[in-house]
Amino acid sequence: MAAAGAALCFLATVQAQDAPKYSNEFLTLGVGARSLGMGYSHVAAASDVTAGYWNPAGLLDVRGDLQVGAMHSEYFAGIAKYDYIGVAKPIDSSSVISISYLRFGVDNIPNTTDLIDNNGNLDYSRITSFSATDNAFLISYARHLKVPGLSVGANAKVIYRSVGPFAKAWGFGLDAALRYDRGPWRFAAVGRDITGTFNAWSYSLSDRTKEVFLQTGNELPVNGVEVTLPRLVLGVARQFQIGSKVDLLAELDLENTFDKQRNTLIATDTWSGDPRLGIEVGYARVVYLRAGVNYFQKIADVNGKESLNFQPNIGVGLKIKSVALDYALTNIGQSGVALYSNVFSLRFDLFKETTS
Repeated sequence: MAAAGAALCFLATVQAQDAPKYSNEFLTLGVGARSLGMGYSHVAAASDVTAGYWNPAGLLDVRGDLQVGAMHSEYFAGIAKYDYIGVAKPIDSSSVISISYLRFGVDNIPNTTDLIDNNGNLDYSRITSFSATDNAFLISYARHLKVPGLSVGANAKVIYRSVGPFAKAWGFGLDAALRYDRGPWRFAAVGRDITGTFNAWSYSLSDRTKEVFLQTGNELPVNGVEVTLPRLVLGVARQFQIGSKVDLLAELDLENTFDKQRNTLIATDTWSGDPRLGIEVGYARVVYLRAGVNYFQKIADVNGKESLNFQPNIGVGLKIKSVALDYALTNIGQSGVALYSNVFSLRFDLFKETTS
C-alpha cells in the first residue's frame, strides 16, 4: 500500500497535540529582530509596537500618532516562514491600543494520499499540495495607573490553525501584564493564557484519506479541544548611560511553566524555569549592537553524559528619525550547530501634520 504522505504526518502531529504541554508553541517564537537579538529577553524593555506581543503594558512608550511594525523570518532553510505585523495608536496620554497579526506556515506540502489510482498504478498527476498554518490575532490595551511608574496591559487573542482542507481549529485566550518603572530600572510580569487558551479542532477527511490512515496503521483523528496552560514571565531591565553618547540596556527574564517537568535549566516535578539574558549597546541612539542567550537545556550524548546547551543570538539595529531597521541572527538548534535563522524587522512612526 502506498505511503500516506506528508498529509498524514501533519495530521498525526495535530492529533498528538491534545496534550497541553506544547500547545500553540508558535506563539513562543517572539516578534521583532530587536528582542530576538537580545535572546528573547524583552518583557521589561519592550517599548514599541512589539510590546503588544511581549508585554502590552509597554505600549505606553509608543510615540507619535501611529506606530507600525513588521517582521519576516524563515526557518529550516526557508521551509517554514514566520511573519508579523502590528499597529499601535495612543488613545490619550494614559492609554494605548494595538492590533497584531502573526503567521507561522509551511506551504506547498505534497499530498500523496491519492498517488495510487484505483488500479494500483502510480499517477503523479494526482499529487496535490496544501499549507499548514498557525495564525494569531492580538488586540492589546495598556493604561497608566495612579501609582507613579505602574502600568497595566492585556491581550485578547484569537487563534486560527489549519492543516490544508483536513483540519482546522479556532482558539481564544487572554494575557495580562504589569510594568513598574523606578529610575533606570524596569520590572515586569506577564501572565500568558491566564484563563487557559482553548483550541477547538475539527477534522474533515475524505473516504480515501480515512482508508489510507487505517491501512498505514494510523488512528483516525477525532474532533476535540486542546488547552494551552498558563505561564508566567518575569523580567527586570536596567538602563546605563556611558558618557554622552553610549547607552547600555541589560535584561534578565525567567519564563515559568506549570505543566510538569520540562527540559529547562530549572526544573521540578511541577514547575520549570527558563532564564534568558540579553544586552543592547547603543551609540547616539542611532546604531545598536545586541546579544543574548536563552533556551538552556541539558543534552545527553550517546554515552549518556549530559552537557549544558544554550541558544546564542546576535543582532544589529539602525534608527534614523522615525524609522528603525533591525536584524537578528538566531540559532534555533544546539549551540555550535549551524541551524541559524535570519530575522528582519522594520518599525516606523507616523505623525499628524501640523499647521501654523
